[in-house]
Amino acid sequence: MLISTQFTTVQRWWRKTFSAPTTDETTTLYKAWRNHFLWQRLRLWLWLVLICLLSFTLRDIYGLFFPLKELESLPEVLRAKSLVINVAMLASIIICFALHKTKLGRHRPDLLFLGSSWSISLASQLFATIRGFALPDTIGWSLLFLSQAVLMPVCWIIHLLCQVGVLIYYFGVNTALGLKTPIPEHAEIYNVTFILYIFWFCAICDIGVYLYDRLQRSEFYARQELESAYQKLKVAEAKYRSIFENAVEGIFQSSPDGRYITANPALARIYGYSLAEEVTANFTDIEQLYVDPNRRAEFVRLMEKYGSVSEFESQIYRRDGSIVWISEKAYAVYDEHLKLLYYEGLIEDITQRKQTEEELRVFFHAVSHDLRNPVLGSLMVLKNLLSRPEENISISRSILERMIQSSDRQLNLINSLMEAYVSEVQGVILQRQAVQLLAVVEAAIADLEPLLAQNQAKLINLVSADLPLVNADPTQLWRVFSNLIVNALKHNPPELVLTINAIRKDDMIYCTVSDNGMGISQQQSDRLFDLYFRGASIGNSVGLGLGLYLCKQIINAHGGEIGVNSALDGGATFWFTLPISASEASAQTFRKI
Repeated sequence: MLISTQFTTVQRWWRKTFSAPTTDETTTLYKAWRNHFLWQRLRLWLWLVLICLLSFTLRDIYGLFFPLKELESLPEVLRAKSLVINVAMLASIIICFALHKTKLGRHRPDLLFLGSSWSISLASQLFATIRGFALPDTIGWSLLFLSQAVLMPVCWIIHLLCQVGVLIYYFGVNTALGLKTPIPEHAEIYNVTFILYIFWFCAICDIGVYLYDRLQRSEFYARQELESAYQKLKVAEAKYRSIFENAVEGIFQSSPDGRYITANPALARIYGYSLAEEVTANFTDIEQLYVDPNRRAEFVRLMEKYGSVSEFESQIYRRDGSIVWISEKAYAVYDEHLKLLYYEGLIEDITQRKQTEEELRVFFHAVSHDLRNPVLGSLMVLKNLLSRPEENISISRSILERMIQSSDRQLNLINSLMEAYVSEVQGVILQRQAVQLLAVVEAAIADLEPLLAQNQAKLINLVSADLPLVNADPTQLWRVFSNLIVNALKHNPPELVLTINAIRKDDMIYCTVSDNGMGISQQQSDRLFDLYFRGASIGNSVGLGLGLYLCKQIINAHGGEIGVNSALDGGATFWFTLPISASEASAQTFRKI
């Protein structure tokens, strides 16, 4: 049983070490690398062989003039023709150098390897065969095979072919022809010692080449895997870096003592900085960031208790001193010893949401005040009438008029809410056509004549009939002019003077509705077109502050702009722009030509 186990182990080692590489191991990429390596080393080997042959050639030339005693023991035929053989081998090496630079040499260095090796090893063998004797060139073969194994330790099969080719020629041809060596005391072409020496010398060279080649292949694949892993890491790092850099939310890491370790550009923008590095450099104490200095302590307390926080809302100071709302979502990061390293999480700017919540609160207040009061008034009148004992109750005209007015106000408020909702969700729907602006203005003035008379207001219409047509929805434009006129009457005392005008500016019509009233402060002007904003001068008038908001929605849908120029006690001028009709603009251009 023990012998069987040992045999299996040896067999497995043999297969692993000497089996041919599988298709998966020998990839095209490795073969290309190995060919390039072989091509480079082949050039170095050719130079070495050239220098080596030159040294032996110089020895032979020197021997012609000054005979060397060490060569006297060689047969006469070898001493006479040694220089010729060396010159022939030098010529073959020069040819190999020329082939090395060709396309064939670059793409098939293995063939050049075989050719150069055989041209050297077989040159002396052919010469010996022609002269009628066998030449056991032990020294030459040893130098040849050893230099190849050391300088080109890849493709062990090629090394084996080089060796086998020479040995087959030596043993096969010489045996077939019955040739003997020129050495009288060792005339046979082989003996046991010679065969053992050649066999083990070649085997050691080939095994060394194989093991080195296998090691190089393993290292190559390891480098490829490492490079692949590195590339994947770079891609992953670039992806997460992109997420980190381009995230809408602020991403941070902060130390337990209150410093920012890392911050992304979004966090820098939230805090009013242009670079993320400024956040980590300037915030050495995060507690100073909060409007309420106790918020950082509360943040740390929640972290210590729960390990994370979510929707932790606070007010903070930006770089310019302004105050914004933020919401933090973070968790604590610990090491393997449960030691706190840092806090990591997201920060979102929720200022807009807070403003929306405030506007929604104002809206509900307005609804409860503006809609509730008329309903309560009508309800009280109806209950008083119902409390009378008579069956048939007579109602005076004044009561009916108040009830109608109250119902009209409720209907107008509800319609305004619906219009605001539709424009906010779906946008303003326009039925565009070429419109003459004067006709729209005159229609709005005519509809508002009773209201102008009631307020003892004077309206001056300076809109010319010669203006170019505008590409607009006449109904929506009528609403804009009506809302601006009503807004002026509502916010000013009686006897107001209103002026409506329109002029052409490039490819737009610039319209204005001016008054000589109380004017508007700069603070109110900045928010005048916001949803549900109501001016301070409205007093007890009924309304939700939707008129100017709808005007802005309508003008923006037309592709124009709207604004106001005003000062306290200096009157107000509301202005907006409208695009000229395309056909009208073309006609104007044609007339100029």
